[in-house]
Amino acid sequence: MEIEPHSSEVLNKADFSKVRYAQCWEDTEVLIESMDVKEGDTCLSIASAGDNTLAILIKNPARVIAIDLSVAQLSCLELRIAAFQELSYEELLTLLGCTIPIELKEAEQTKSRIALYSKCRNKLSPQSQAFWDQNQAGMAMGIAHFGKFEKYFDLFRTLVLPMVHNKSDARQLLAGGNIEVRKKFFMDKWNTWQWRMLFRIFFSRPVMGRLGRDPHFFDYVEESTSSFLLGSTEYALTELDPAENPYLHWILTGCYGKVLPLYLKPQYFQTIKQNAERIELRHQSLEDCLDSLPANSVNAFNLSDVFEYMSSTHYQKFLAKIIQVGTSDAHLVYWNMMTPRTRPAKFATNLLEMSELSQELYRKNKAFFYRRLVIEKICK
Repeated sequence: MEIEPHSSEVLNKADFSKVRYAQCWEDTEVLIESMDVKEGDTCLSIASAGDNTLAILIKNPARVIAIDLSVAQLSCLELRIAAFQELSYEELLTLLGCTIPIELKEAEQTKSRIALYSKCRNKLSPQSQAFWDQNQAGMAMGIAHFGKFEKYFDLFRTLVLPMVHNKSDARQLLAGGNIEVRKKFFMDKWNTWQWRMLFRIFFSRPVMGRLGRDPHFFDYVEESTSSFLLGSTEYALTELDPAENPYLHWILTGCYGKVLPLYLKPQYFQTIKQNAERIELRHQSLEDCLDSLPANSVNAFNLSDVFEYMSSTHYQKFLAKIIQVGTSDAHLVYWNMMTPRTRPAKFATNLLEMSELSQELYRKNKAFFYRRLVIEKICK
């Protein structure tokens, strides 16, 4: 499971030794609709923490190739797979720590989750066993709390937000209501100058780079991150209903409560459990993975925001390989946060921009960190 240093541009810059994301902060429902996975398909998915990769199983693909540069991220996905296979639905939620916290002291919660981990451990690879054996302290609040990005939101919720809004304000915001009610509450109560000022500081590029993401993830960013995020947050709090937004619930409360992301909804538990063995974990760069796959072998691609971290030249080289590996009509799905990446004109013959569908689904996007959803279809 060694990776050559030259196999990825970002690998030579950023640290991938720790869990950066303990959750996938992308709207899974939008992703699944974008990918258009059919029963029996082969899919390629960036692993991250595993939420989106597991959700693909709902569509009954034959094979899901999950890749990541980070052993830590793959360990997050591998433990989730084992948890679906070995635990009950309620035990899975407890291990993740993603619903209303159980009424136990912290030491008892940790002991409970370590016991659940022990039930899953034998299903893990030696690398993942070693990782989680060394990081059992990360199970105290649940493994969905364990990432750098989640701790960044913990700081926002516990230190920054109380300076401008109390818990009652947050509860009222999350209660939602019709669009007129939401807009009135936002303008009259939430959108104060103190809110805007602290938001711009906390979600600025320097602070986010130091506490949330890696600074090198912004190497190709030219615009202000905080200005964009302030606007997209207003959209999520008004045009969309906060009462139905699991990502917003987590940011403001530290758990999903009853507002679960797609892969954790109870009606899909058995399907994912039965299909979990169809996920193939690979500790590889995207480039190495594409080089290893035969032509016309992948029916759908979930590439997260991977193109955000590479130059335009590298991005275009990847598109050429993806066109070769993908089948005709395969959907390529990825996100732009700050760095614009969409199909160059020279690929127009082989890669169709599905702009209308992209815009329609992006308007539903509840994970409001991204500037654009890109859906492109391979044409052969």
